[in-house]
Amino acid sequence: MKSIFLFYVLVILCVHEGAPSVSPTYGERGSDLGMQVFEQVVRTKPLDNVVLSPHGVASILGLLLPGAHGETRKQIISSLRYKKKGPYKMLRKLHKAITSKSNLDSVLIANAMFSQKGFPMEETFMATNKANFQCESRSLDFSDPSAASDQINAWVKNKTKGHIPSLVKADMLDSALTRLVAVNSIYFKGLWKSCFQPNDTKMRPFNGGDGNVYKVPMMSQLSIFNIGMATTPQGLKYRVIELPYHGNTISMLIVVPSDESTPLSQVIPHISTATVQSWTKLMHMRKVHLLIPKFTADAEVDLKEPLSALGVTDMFSEDAADFSHLSADPVFVSKALQKAKVIVSEEGTKAAAATTAIVLARSSPPWVIVDRPFLFLIRHHPTGTILFMGQINQP
Repeated sequence: MKSIFLFYVLVILCVHEGAPSVSPTYGERGSDLGMQVFEQVVRTKPLDNVVLSPHGVASILGLLLPGAHGETRKQIISSLRYKKKGPYKMLRKLHKAITSKSNLDSVLIANAMFSQKGFPMEETFMATNKANFQCESRSLDFSDPSAASDQINAWVKNKTKGHIPSLVKADMLDSALTRLVAVNSIYFKGLWKSCFQPNDTKMRPFNGGDGNVYKVPMMSQLSIFNIGMATTPQGLKYRVIELPYHGNTISMLIVVPSDESTPLSQVIPHISTATVQSWTKLMHMRKVHLLIPKFTADAEVDLKEPLSALGVTDMFSEDAADFSHLSADPVFVSKALQKAKVIVSEEGTKAAAATTAIVLARSSPPWVIVDRPFLFLIRHHPTGTILFMGQINQP
């Protein structure tokens, strides 16, 4: 099965008109902030499909961090739980680990700074982002917002292999004030380790988050999966199923409440990278008949409000923002936006080890049917990074 996860974050900087017990990895620190943003978003959209890249949220703040100073820098560091001095060495290692060519799963991450022609940016800021994130730098003329947005969108379309053809609208760019547009993109394409056969996909009922029953294509296979039952601090039980991608470094985790009467919204606030880590002790390999929906979901998320609610406020303030390490000109962030798209289908390759394991399984396999709202997470195991997560109410 092939799944494609695309993600873009946009940050526009404008000039002022006036004046745990086990230390988490840097991938987990950033992912936790992104997961909190996700929780903020789904709280306002409990019945919608929502897709977000937690790693992408952390990445765009990571790009801005070298330019931030004073309280603005403190807020970004605090929200990401990074160490105050020199997080860049760890961020460079994280970026390298996730985009490693030895990774059999295809993860492509691209970063770019589109600046106004003649806008003076600090050399250290540009050099740090190039070294840590292979960030490109390009000059544009924002006095023509339409042409500038076309050039940014062309970059995005190219980096996402056409899946997100447009990110920036011309009216987002102020012809007189826009100085810099920072863009981060993530493209992921993974093949299931144990594939779903298209002939086994049938139209079956799915109980939507809005109370209606929908007929959706449900993929099906009999195989061995890592599966377990977990409980929230409030005593709500939910099932976790892991579907590994070819290469074993990345997998999809599906979370669905055990009791049909338990809304997904009561489980989501409980989930962090520490929770995900704890699942490893609860899950066991067993042979099951697995049915999950085939689905496509995309979403656009305005990051300004959720980040502000989490304490990252100064960078959005025309009066309080301090990006003096980015430029001598006073600037602030006017907009932060993320677009993401997920496609989940049957394609993939079947691993011989899974076939052999099926022969060894003795007990009668249970049916695991994901036929109501569920949460999914795409996790990079070596770093604990959550690349994508989503709430699916209606496939």
